Amino acid sequence: MQNLVLVFVGGGLGATLRYGVSLAVPGHWGTWMVNVLGSFCLGLILSHPGFGDPRLRLLLGTGLMGGFTTYSTFNTDTLRLVQEGQAGLAAIHVVATLTVCLGAGALGLWLGR
Repeated sequence: MQNLVLVFVGGGLGATLRYGVSLAVPGHWGTWMVNVLGSFCLGLILSHPGFGDPRLRLLLGTGLMGGFTTYSTFNTDTLRLVQEGQAGLAAIHVVATLTVCLGAGALGLWLGR
C-alpha cells in the first residue's frame, strides 16, 4: 500500500508541474520541454547512487516523472500539427523529440554515474 501512495503523490506532483509548464510555454514546445527535462531527470534518478532507495525511485521515477512527462500529449500535439496542415513541422517535432529526449536521458544516465 505504501508503494501505491508514493506513486500517487509523485504522479500528482508531476502532473501539476507539467500543467505549470504548459501555462508558461503554450503549444507543443511546452510538451517538448517537459519530455526533454523528464528524460534527463529520469536518467539521473535511475543511475545516481543517491536515488538507490526503491521507494525514492517509485516516488520520483514512476510517480513524479511518470506524471510529469506524457506520450499522450506528445501524440496529441503531433496529430494537431498534421491536422493544421503542418506535416513538416509535425515531422520535425517527432524527430526532435526522439533525438533530444534520448540524448537528455543518456546525459542524465552519464551524469548520474
